[in-house]
Amino acid sequence: MKLYNTFTNQKEEFKPVEDGKVKFYVCGPTVYNYIHIGNARAFIVNDVLRRFFEFSGYEVNYILNITDIDDKIINQAVTEKVDVGEITKKYSAAFFEDIKNLNIKPATHNPRATEHIEEIIALIESLVEQGFAYESKGDVLFDISKFDDYGKLSGKNLDDLRAGARVAIDEKKNNPLDFVLWKKQKPGEPAWASPWGKGRPGWHIECSAMSMKYLGDTFDIHAGGIDLAFPHHENEIAQSECASKNKFVKYWLHNGFLKIDGDKMSKSLGNFRTVKDILESYSYSAIRTFFLQKHYRSPIDLTSDGLQAAKSASIKLNIFYKNLCQAITGFESDLEIIETASFSEKDAEYLTNIKQLRIEFVNALNDDMNTPTAISKLFEIVRHGNQLLTNEPLSENQKLLGKLTQKYIEDFDLVFGILDAKGKEFDSGLVGDLMEVLMEMRSDLRTKKEWALSDKIRDSLGGMGIVLEDKEGVTTWRKK
Repeated sequence: MKLYNTFTNQKEEFKPVEDGKVKFYVCGPTVYNYIHIGNARAFIVNDVLRRFFEFSGYEVNYILNITDIDDKIINQAVTEKVDVGEITKKYSAAFFEDIKNLNIKPATHNPRATEHIEEIIALIESLVEQGFAYESKGDVLFDISKFDDYGKLSGKNLDDLRAGARVAIDEKKNNPLDFVLWKKQKPGEPAWASPWGKGRPGWHIECSAMSMKYLGDTFDIHAGGIDLAFPHHENEIAQSECASKNKFVKYWLHNGFLKIDGDKMSKSLGNFRTVKDILESYSYSAIRTFFLQKHYRSPIDLTSDGLQAAKSASIKLNIFYKNLCQAITGFESDLEIIETASFSEKDAEYLTNIKQLRIEFVNALNDDMNTPTAISKLFEIVRHGNQLLTNEPLSENQKLLGKLTQKYIEDFDLVFGILDAKGKEFDSGLVGDLMEVLMEMRSDLRTKKEWALSDKIRDSLGGMGIVLEDKEGVTTWRKK
């Protein structure tokens, strides 16, 4: 398996710190609001990578942290006029609900910053004692001049950073680029006792302390959005390697930016989309399919057309899977007999094709998680499988091939997580088809000026919670 390491800007063969085990850390949310769809991309692609490691036989220790003390959280508490604890409780619960609804597997641990103050303080004390950090008026700051390799992840030059710094003059700092490890308490803010007085940790030190506690001084993978590479991940490297004297992370993985209809997502543009917003119109299967159709390192543009295409593909997969399961219901046979079974030329060709597609699926994922290629192999199997199902009824050998196809689809889904176990996508596809028929019938009635019957269809659907909207000669439907 090869992964693109941001640290070296090249693909590297994956060799874990400990044989057979993967130590994997993902930067989790700062819980001051609902997560947006850009956040979801990072959580989904890393969930898929984690699943592929497990599919490949690794034992994965997967850490997804929660930042539950931060300036943004404090500001949100002021805005909502509630206690900080209420903010973190509310939005932590919302986050876990969102990732569950996206079919993201639970992490091995979800450490919270406020539950690791002791480890954070110990790490800061070590940095101070070794001369890498200094106290200034109740704050503790990391001295970046003491770390010669600062900027080695992001490729930024320290002299250029100093020359181009747009940092407000802060008399507490020796250097305007020095970053805070411990913040002195301000009136009304949450605080903890420390050797430097009451205060709270900075953001960067939280991730170092939590990742090192659960994964050790050196671990395999640290992942997050590309926007975190600098300064967050850069600062993590500096403070962690100074404290431990060991290499912090072997492989740095970063996913690309997300845009909305070609524009950067922002509240000022009115295109800010939370996961909750998207899930009102699209299933987790459609959302995951949408992201998997683009390589994780590439930028991605979230559009209605793109989501709708992913939804259609997802429905196609789920309908095929349900039909396949129905076609082989009650068929019991050991798949090992496939190797000795006598197939017709056509069925033998089918077997050869889907076996090759499974190999290509694994090869694609081994090549820096090439999910666009891997998911195309899944849909090629669906195409072959639909051709198999045209043989009604299936012969015993064809049922055997159907059973192998079912296993391959389920194997693929151990990684992708896009099969709709509850059948919602199947039902969605069926409902969509029925609505198209009803809207076409209603359009014919309106053309014939049979208004009473046309309105009856509209009103009856309205009573079931479905709204028909007629605009410029086109009828669309939506749920209330």
